[in-house]
Amino acid sequence: MDINSPIEALPGIGKKRAELYHKLGIHTMEELIFYFPRDYIDYTTPVPIGEAPINEHSVISAVIKQKLPAARIRPGLTLYKLVGADDTDSVTITYYNNPYAADKLTVGSEYRFFGRVTGGFMRKEMNSPQYIGSDEQCMCRPVYKLTEGLTANMLTQNMLAALKCVGDDHPDPLPAAIRQKYELCTEGYALHNIHFPESDHGAELARRRLSFDELLILSLGMSVLKYRNRQTTAHTMDIFDISEFFRALPFEPTNAQKRVCGEIFADMCGKYPMNRLVQGDVGSGKTAVAAAACWLAVKNGCQAALMAPTEILAVQHAGTLSGFLSPLGIKVACLTGSLTPKRKKEIREQLADGSIDVVAGTHALISESTEFRSLGLVITDEQHRFGVNQRKAFAGKGDSPHKLVMSATPIPRTLGLIIYGDLDISVLDELPRGRSPVETYAVTGKLRSRALGFVKKQLEEGRQGYIVCPLITDSEQSEAMAAQSYKEKLENGMFSGYTVGLLHGQMSGAEKDAVMADFKDGKIDLLVCTTVVEVGVDVPNATIMMIENADRFGLSQLHQLRGRVGRGKYKSSCILLTDNLNDETRERLKIISSTNDGFRISDEDMRLRGMGDFFGERQHGIMQLKIADIAGDRKLLSQTQQAAGELLENDPTLDRYPLLKTRIEKLFSQNAENGMN
Repeated sequence: MDINSPIEALPGIGKKRAELYHKLGIHTMEELIFYFPRDYIDYTTPVPIGEAPINEHSVISAVIKQKLPAARIRPGLTLYKLVGADDTDSVTITYYNNPYAADKLTVGSEYRFFGRVTGGFMRKEMNSPQYIGSDEQCMCRPVYKLTEGLTANMLTQNMLAALKCVGDDHPDPLPAAIRQKYELCTEGYALHNIHFPESDHGAELARRRLSFDELLILSLGMSVLKYRNRQTTAHTMDIFDISEFFRALPFEPTNAQKRVCGEIFADMCGKYPMNRLVQGDVGSGKTAVAAAACWLAVKNGCQAALMAPTEILAVQHAGTLSGFLSPLGIKVACLTGSLTPKRKKEIREQLADGSIDVVAGTHALISESTEFRSLGLVITDEQHRFGVNQRKAFAGKGDSPHKLVMSATPIPRTLGLIIYGDLDISVLDELPRGRSPVETYAVTGKLRSRALGFVKKQLEEGRQGYIVCPLITDSEQSEAMAAQSYKEKLENGMFSGYTVGLLHGQMSGAEKDAVMADFKDGKIDLLVCTTVVEVGVDVPNATIMMIENADRFGLSQLHQLRGRVGRGKYKSSCILLTDNLNDETRERLKIISSTNDGFRISDEDMRLRGMGDFFGERQHGIMQLKIADIAGDRKLLSQTQQAAGELLENDPTLDRYPLLKTRIEKLFSQNAENGMN
């Protein structure tokens, strides 16, 4: 029996218990062994029963003095009570519908119990505590996430049985040279000590080794993906003098834009398809960079296409690209689902015969009826908003086209190297000249009336504004109603003389686009919305953003929302309202109020809130991290990336490291986009 055996191979695991393990995603012994504890119970230092704090969890040591008769309270509920004691006091221990736990406790024997102590001075109680014998060698026990029907004791016993398969001769996926260089214990030692640590030091060694493995496999997997994606491109391009493009711009490009354009041009003139992410803050000029890439593609006889997540964004991109490229003789079109059948047919015919050079659009770009004469560049805006198959279909419209991804979500560099490890990364870290930063103010709800008065003043001056309502519950209906009631209160009150619009996630795509179009056209003065507006269109006339319950949002999300204003020539402001004034909230709002640097903000967000804000940005194996903490141990992340480079230097396919290669295949096969078949 080895660790690849099914979970049913372990003694005591029948079909019924196996099904419980399946609910936890555990089907094999290996998956059980790599099911790490979420915490530990340290039984080494019990407190005297008489000193155990009431209504808190404690470890106590007690000798079982008496077993009381089972008490059937009602059908389906039977209580099993025991009395334990030490030199200071006694405690009544109760198990509900669990005769097995009570039967294993022997009168006269001493045990250590962990649970919540209730009762009072005269009588102490513990309900359904976990326990071990006082003479057991391992006094530190793991705590696992369970499912109904699977007890902690069951899982612990099954884990002990499974770990017997991991002996001293357990094959280690890491070469000895890597273990020695980075001072890592063997995997066998780590697996035993992560579940049943011999000491605090043993537990720390285990956690470090298993975290190292997890980050290393992720880094290696991304690098292997990048290597395998390097088929020869059908669109090798020649460098043209980019000054022709820059001279046609209505503004002087930033140094960052010039640098990123140079990186893109170098990729597109290489023998492999470009696979690059352009990451830049809101307003950093990503579309101008995309236009430069389109210009190079067209100059080399190719077409370019940009896919946006919404129709109104596609229309905006088409207009912006046309403004940059039409003066250079490049024909730009927009293809969306709402066009008339006749117009869609015309555009598709011109894409097929090559008379349209550049097209911006929505999902209409990937329909079967859309064909290109020679698609050499595909650009995806906020690609995490598209499905895996949609992105594949988009690239499939060309013959190994160059791929450019644009994202306005700043991510710390260390994290970006993991999440986007299969992409080359370019960063626009400079705002265009003349852009003034948005002034941000954090205030309490006591100043709500004054804040609304400031919003009204902006409207009186002919400007427009946003008010963002948070998602109060998990219910979309509650989200809609919260925004709806807020809107009604405003339009029936101090904003009765203005047009107040509503935008929330429960609306259809067409309804959202219509509202945003009206707002852009100035038909709506004040837009009450939820975070659905986070990725929106440019409205240069919008100068004020007010966010209710700002403490409910992450810093990065607040920054994204704030980026909806300050996109024109007018001075803009953002007001953050909160009634939660705990220390963490104060620190977070102080950060967002003091800087407009999205990368610094994202770095602080990760430090304060961990990885949760970033996992959703891309469907990668990173979502499967079980033990590693990128935010908490950047030194370890740096070491794993260095080790990955060393392993890949002379063996880019990892054929010499079959165990590592197998782990990578398993991780990435969980996601269709990143499978390595």
